Amino acid sequence: MALVSKLPSLSSSPSSVTQLRKPNSFNTHPSNSIHYASCSSTSPFTEKHSIRRYERDNWIYKNQLDQSSTCPLPPDSDSVRDYDIVLQPPELKKLLQVLREKRERGGPGAGDGGRGPGNVFLVGTGPGDPELLTVKAMRVIQSADLLLYDRLVSDDVLNLVGDDAKLLYVGKTAGYHSRTQEEIHELLLNFAEAGATVVRLKGGDPLVFGRGGEEMDFLQQQGIQVKVIPGITAASGIAAELGIPLTHRGVANSVRFLTGHSRKGGSDPLFVAANAADPDSTLVVYMGLSTLPSLVLKLIHHGLAPDTPAAAVERGTTPQQRVVLAELKDLAEKVTSAQLASPTLIIIGKVVSLSPLWPYSAKERSILVEAK
Repeated sequence: MALVSKLPSLSSSPSSVTQLRKPNSFNTHPSNSIHYASCSSTSPFTEKHSIRRYERDNWIYKNQLDQSSTCPLPPDSDSVRDYDIVLQPPELKKLLQVLREKRERGGPGAGDGGRGPGNVFLVGTGPGDPELLTVKAMRVIQSADLLLYDRLVSDDVLNLVGDDAKLLYVGKTAGYHSRTQEEIHELLLNFAEAGATVVRLKGGDPLVFGRGGEEMDFLQQQGIQVKVIPGITAASGIAAELGIPLTHRGVANSVRFLTGHSRKGGSDPLFVAANAADPDSTLVVYMGLSTLPSLVLKLIHHGLAPDTPAAAVERGTTPQQRVVLAELKDLAEKVTSAQLASPTLIIIGKVVSLSPLWPYSAKERSILVEAK
């Protein structure tokens, strides 16, 4: 049950910064001492050069990292990605050979009776809270031979992976792709052809802004069976966490998901049509933090009221969740002031005012919600 505390107002405008802290019901596994990168963070996700990433994927750098070194390469060096990939092939080849031998013997996890290729599962892990995993996703995760995981698969979810499984980080973030999409395709194909049960772990739902459709299409063209296990997409999971109904009779009769990414980079949203500014719809923007100022201007230009309620949610459903609530015209400024970081989901529409966290008047005080 949540305890709601009223704090002194941070602003005279109807906006607030809300932090929802949740008890961690999953114990983390003890970690080995690997000091590849000194990046420490409270992020619940796998940041690009975090120590947790290299601890988790230690098998692939076996006997090749100097564990007494604090940081053999600068964490932001352009050569880090190439250095990582150069280290990986020997252990990847060993694992492929083991899986091929298992397949030939027809042992557990060997594929179709030792004869056919293995299966690939595209698994959605939800927005971060491991308790939002489906039962089917849990079963597949715990039976996998190899799991290729993205940045937005939370550490709590990865702690549920079976002891015998191998994990390989293939995440992407702005300015750093540990693997290109084509390289991910080839990894999935090679291990499936070796008879492995391969799980591709994605945050949220694999077919909602997750490029799961591209991976599925590629593998099916190569004759590999692909099974999709849906996850709770961030829009649903985070809206539920805040008590925001994405649709509501008489308030919002539709919901629209929009990517905030620009295909060419920069600060301009990929596409905002006039019909995105529908006052009777709810707009949910994924990956829209960097393009938020431009998005707000375009929505108002197309006719959306400047006082439309809006929310920006960083790391939703995790213990590190932070929320900014503001009118649309003030949202970008408040997000900048709160220094929200990626991943941040943006919800815009009258339904936001139905959240119990929404400050109903300019005099309403900011709210801190802590789970007890």
